[in-house]
Amino acid sequence: MNMLGHLSFGVEDLERAARFYDHILAPLGFERVWSNERGAGFGERGKGDKLALFAKPGQVVAPGAGFHLAFDAPDRAAVDAFHAAALAAGGRDAGAPGLRPHYGASYYAAFVIDLDGYKLEAVHQ
Repeated sequence: MNMLGHLSFGVEDLERAARFYDHILAPLGFERVWSNERGAGFGERGKGDKLALFAKPGQVVAPGAGFHLAFDAPDRAAVDAFHAAALAAGGRDAGAPGLRPHYGASYYAAFVIDLDGYKLEAVHQ
């Protein structure tokens, strides 16, 4: 059983944010599974969303230090591709791909800040 059903973020510009997530989630095997004028959902093909973005112009305040969303990556190459895609799509580096031995001997991750200030991670263990 999964602990979380899904997570939702408010975003300033829905189309811009959805394009960003299209790019960064593709290397991890996730895609946009629904979209409309109010929001967009991302997850595995043929399944429901695990991340939803909702247009909330003028209301977005990203959580502060201590919060981030980690995506499972199928391998280290996918972590690298996630990081590269995020930087190419306008995200900011918050930790280059590499081993994080303080989290575990095989913990390989990268961190980025998305276009609305949310801290994201891709991790392969």
